[in-house]
Amino acid sequence: MQKTGNLVINLKALSANYRLFQDKVGDSCAVAGVVKADAYGLGLKTIVKALTALDCPQYFVATLDEAIQLRDVNAKAPVAVLGGLFHRAENDYLHHNITPILNSPDDITRWQDLAGQKSQMLPAFLHIDTGMNRLGLSADETSALLQGKTKFEGIEIKTIMTHFACADDKNHPLTKKQAHDFANIAQHFEQSQKSLANSPGLFRSDAHHHDMVRPGYALYGGNPTPETSNPMQAVVTLETRILQTRHCKEGESIGYGASHIFDQDSVTATIGMGYADGFQRRADKQKYVYYKGQSCPIIGRVSMDLVTIDLTHLTQKPQAGDMIEILGPHQTIDDLADTVGTIGYEILTSLGRRYTRTYI
Repeated sequence: MQKTGNLVINLKALSANYRLFQDKVGDSCAVAGVVKADAYGLGLKTIVKALTALDCPQYFVATLDEAIQLRDVNAKAPVAVLGGLFHRAENDYLHHNITPILNSPDDITRWQDLAGQKSQMLPAFLHIDTGMNRLGLSADETSALLQGKTKFEGIEIKTIMTHFACADDKNHPLTKKQAHDFANIAQHFEQSQKSLANSPGLFRSDAHHHDMVRPGYALYGGNPTPETSNPMQAVVTLETRILQTRHCKEGESIGYGASHIFDQDSVTATIGMGYADGFQRRADKQKYVYYKGQSCPIIGRVSMDLVTIDLTHLTQKPQAGDMIEILGPHQTIDDLADTVGTIGYEILTSLGRRYTRTYI
């Protein structure tokens, strides 16, 4: 069955990115695989198989159901749920050998209760919030913990972790503060591994590496340090098919709302892609796609299934059935994200299911 777009996911590039992390942190630090949100939209099962072949020692997902899906691919690999210990699902963690990340005193109490019921020690990660104010023990809760008011009977804290809020901003002062606060707290957990660095944090300082790093976006080809050239290999390319070309006359309009009026006779193409396929409707800047390396501006509004582009300037014009580059050597996920005023994470995780997906 032929679809209008081709999404190619390069597992060799993904593997090269993972090895770059390993080289960066050295033998004393583990590199985890962050595969939440269907491995950032690229297919959890296939990505986990690729990382398993690289001896990835630990996986992170967002939800319990993602962890159970991972178990279909790898029955034994350690997997931790960033979303915490889901209520009324405590036994599911135990049954599937899934480690909860304890984000609150309530998480701790419920995991302790299960340990008591089963008369066994249960493993867990402990998340300390140092500035994100999303998940994790608050400053007051952490203080109570360090004063011994929070008890961990029946729980083995395998890893203590926190998460950077602003490490993608090279000079943001919160990054240094978070690293300092985490180091002060972590010293109270001598027997536990320490995990701090996400993708940008991994590249900012070797002092952020500790025992385990958790790169996500960079694994899939995104730039972890926006102020520099991207050290990662591109994992995703995307092209889509021209459905129709047409000649439009000066003064005519195109698309919903007649938002674009032609100031000259023009040649256009309609391509099979829209916001239902992850191509964002909003735009902070002029959006472009590429034909044989030449940029073609998008004109008119992005529709659910269709986008129109201007071919007037091209000497050699494509025809219906020809392919147009959306992501590739001339436009990265970060480039496209910048034009629509979002982040590459959203581009990746929004890639639709109407493309032919090919893994190479």
